[in-house]
Amino acid sequence: MRTFNINRIQASNYNKLFLIAGPCQIQSQDHAEFTAGAIKEICDELGIDFVYKSSFDKANRSSLGTQRGVGIDQGLAILNSIKHTFGVPVLTDIHESYQAELCATAGIDIIQIPAFLCRQTDLLLAAGATGCAINVKKGQFLAPHDMKNVAAKIASTGNERIMLCERGYTHGYNNLVVDMRSLPIMASTGYPVVFDATHSVQQPGGLGSKSGGDRSMVPYLARAAVATGCVAGVFIETHEDPDAAPSDGPNMIELSELKSLLTDLVAIDGIVKRTTSTS
Repeated sequence: MRTFNINRIQASNYNKLFLIAGPCQIQSQDHAEFTAGAIKEICDELGIDFVYKSSFDKANRSSLGTQRGVGIDQGLAILNSIKHTFGVPVLTDIHESYQAELCATAGIDIIQIPAFLCRQTDLLLAAGATGCAINVKKGQFLAPHDMKNVAAKIASTGNERIMLCERGYTHGYNNLVVDMRSLPIMASTGYPVVFDATHSVQQPGGLGSKSGGDRSMVPYLARAAVATGCVAGVFIETHEDPDAAPSDGPNMIELSELKSLLTDLVAIDGIVKRTTSTS
C-alpha cells in the first residue's frame, strides 16, 4: 500500500479521510480567501485535513462562450497566497504539458489531470516529472482496472505520489453513473483513491451550451463512497451561491451545507476504517 505525505496530510486509503474542496474556478483573490477561510473553519472544527482546490482555466468547456477562468499567471499567484495565508495545501488542474512545471514552481502541492486527458501520455509524464503529488481523474470512458496503466505512466518518471480519482462513467447521453466497485478496484493498485462527489452528479453538456447536474444527489454518493472503506479523500466543489457560479454550478453544493455533509462522512469513515483495521 503506497502512502505519502502532502504537507501534513497523509494520503492513504487506510488513514482518516481528508477533503479536497473549493469552487470550480478561481474568481478573484477576495473570493478565494472567502471560500478557503470558510472551508478551513469547518474542517478545523471537525478535525478534517483540507486541500484547497480551484482552477485557473477550465479548458474542457461545453461551448466557446462559457467562462474559463482568470488565467494561469493570476490563478497561480492567488493559489500561492491561499497556501501561505491559510496554511493548507493547494490543488489545481492542468491541460497542457508546459503548465506542469509552472505549477510546481508556483508552489502547487497537487497537480490534477482532468478526466478527459487521463490518457495523454506527455501530459502525465510532465506532471510526474515535477515531483508534485498527482491526482488523476478516471476518464468517463475508462474502466477502473485500466487506471493501473495511467498510474504506470506517471510512475515511470520516478514519482509514486499518485492518487486515482473516480468521477463517474458515461451512461447514455448527458449523464454519468457511479459504479462503487470502481473504488476497491482502483484501491487494489495500492494507490490512494479519491472520490469526486460533485462531478459524479454532473450532466455533461446537459443544458445545451453548458453542463447541468443534480447537486441533491451529492450526499448520497459521497456517503456510499466513504462507506466502502477504501477512500483516502473526498473531492467536493462548493460555492456560496452555486447557481451564480461561472462554471459547474448545478453540481456544486452550497457552502452552507458542507458542514452537515462532512459530519456524516467523518462518522462513516471512522466506523468503516476501524472495522477494516480490526478485521
